[in-house]
Amino acid sequence: MSDVQTIIKIAKNEVGYREGKSGGHWNNSQKFSPAVPGLEWSQNQAWCATFVSWCALNAGLSDLYPRTASCATGVSWFKQRGRWSAYPAIGAQIFFGPNGGTHTGLVYDYDDTFVYTVEGNTNGDGSAEGDGVYLKKRERRSSYVYGYGYPRFSAGIVSADPAYKGKDDESNKPTSNIVALSAGVKPGGRHAQVRELQQLLIKAGFGPIKGAVTDLYGPETQRAVARFHDANPRYRSVGVAHDPKIGPTGFVALQKLAGRR
Repeated sequence: MSDVQTIIKIAKNEVGYREGKSGGHWNNSQKFSPAVPGLEWSQNQAWCATFVSWCALNAGLSDLYPRTASCATGVSWFKQRGRWSAYPAIGAQIFFGPNGGTHTGLVYDYDDTFVYTVEGNTNGDGSAEGDGVYLKKRERRSSYVYGYGYPRFSAGIVSADPAYKGKDDESNKPTSNIVALSAGVKPGGRHAQVRELQQLLIKAGFGPIKGAVTDLYGPETQRAVARFHDANPRYRSVGVAHDPKIGPTGFVALQKLAGRR
């Protein structure tokens, strides 16, 4: 699951959550402020920005979103990093009202007319008193929408902004063909990925491997792996000369040597 999918899933899982009540009114007492280090003080205050900070924290993405209870501070945080746009993007933080200081939420989708969000400290009836976490449908060109902060996702961001097309758009980024090494690939054993290992060794110039291609990590394959390690000693096991066992980082390096990207 990608970073953007993770934070959206976490945010959506909170839809239906309601804050506390006292004296017949919603009171802004909620679970998010006490759970975000540094924002404990914001309990019983407007918590839309705190909700986004909580989602980022639980997604392991705290460095990609501002940790703040203030919408205005959130706007400044993104602008200072050059991650601001007038166009929606998947996973972006949306800001509302004059200078973006009124309200905020997370974008989970958009189309030509609407932007679809998860928002905390809002409501379902359009009143001014927020009470919980809701899915919202907003008009993209509404004067209430101030703009969007773009997290710097490692895979890029899917955006409606023409300036991001082909630059920071995960839909335009090539998919890597590099694969991880299975734990079952061991000298003396059999595993389907041994065939791939043998092919990569031969293509990278560490063959020949008599009897290849087969799923057996036999003596011939071990000797080929040792040749790879002799030429690239940083990938061999510490203290092992002519190391016959391929490791995870070595397998990645071997793929690149064989021309895989």
